[in-house]
Amino acid sequence: MVCSDACGVSGDGNCASWGFSSSRSRRAMRIAVEQKVLNRAVWAMVTLCEKRDPYTAEHQIRVAQLAYAVGKEMGLSEQQNEGMCVMGLVHDIGKITLPGEILNKPGRLSAEEFNFVKSHPRIGHEVLENLEFPWPVAQVVLCHHERLDGSGYPEGLGGEEIILEARILAVADVFDSMVSHRPYRSAHSPEEALEEVVRYRGILYDPEVVNCLCRVIQKYYSACTCW
Repeated sequence: MVCSDACGVSGDGNCASWGFSSSRSRRAMRIAVEQKVLNRAVWAMVTLCEKRDPYTAEHQIRVAQLAYAVGKEMGLSEQQNEGMCVMGLVHDIGKITLPGEILNKPGRLSAEEFNFVKSHPRIGHEVLENLEFPWPVAQVVLCHHERLDGSGYPEGLGGEEIILEARILAVADVFDSMVSHRPYRSAHSPEEALEEVVRYRGILYDPEVVNCLCRVIQKYYSACTCW
């Protein structure tokens, strides 16, 4: 049969020549397929976010890049850093449910509007919790606005209660937010943003993460002197 010959299947229908005869190779194939599906799911969410709110989509990409760099500076494994990229790419996915007039409001948010914005980590967690990533993506998305002193949201976690990846993402997120232009304020300089992060090192933000952020930023912004 032409099909059998082209596919490398033996005449008796034995599929051993495909390279998936052992349970280990079949498992490897399954993992590869699942990972491909997950990658497509992630980029589908990124694309959806881009259609809904281009700023948030671009912000997520920058945060993913920065979180990866900080994780690498901290000595995380390549697998962990791949997870940091995925977490960064979807950390604000819950914002797709927020009205545009709130996301892009040129003035200060009311207390009611801010409470609405604060719902996005839980919404993101609900979107992601049933996807079986090899990293704690949903948990990190839920916790990326938690702070060391317990002043964050949505659960008021503090210190080591906050998973390490969420502590990394929190610092990358706040730095990129500050250096980005928003309708309600101009962008801060990298120096100003880093000074703000350093000011709250050990209070809001993990000290080791902040130190690694400083080293990463130093490579790109040589004018910064606050580290």
